[in-house]
Amino acid sequence: MWIQIILVIGVIAVGLFFTRPTGSDSHLALRRLFLGAFIVVAILSILFPSWLTWAANFVGVGRGADLLLYALVLAFLVFVSTTYRRNVQVNRRITKLARQITLAHAAVEDAELNRKRDGES
Repeated sequence: MWIQIILVIGVIAVGLFFTRPTGSDSHLALRRLFLGAFIVVAILSILFPSWLTWAANFVGVGRGADLLLYALVLAFLVFVSTTYRRNVQVNRRITKLARQITLAHAAVEDAELNRKRDGES
């Protein structure tokens, strides 16, 4: 019984932590919906462990633990995929900013050289 209380509190705490707005996440509403569904399923699985076995049998998996493992592998793959895509986007932005900074520095140096040249003539 104590483990159920601890696990439910842990799931809720992690859920609240991950639903905090970051200010830069454009898919925050969708993430909150999926996380809310995860929290409900996690709490039901903790409070009613036989429910997970029933759900596993319903979809053709032998045990609830196997179903949980498959779901976690799928969630991990989605996480890796979205993290990779986000990394690619961030790298593109950094490259674009580096180019813009380089061009701005070149323009400033060119303007300084022109001023020096005009001052000498």
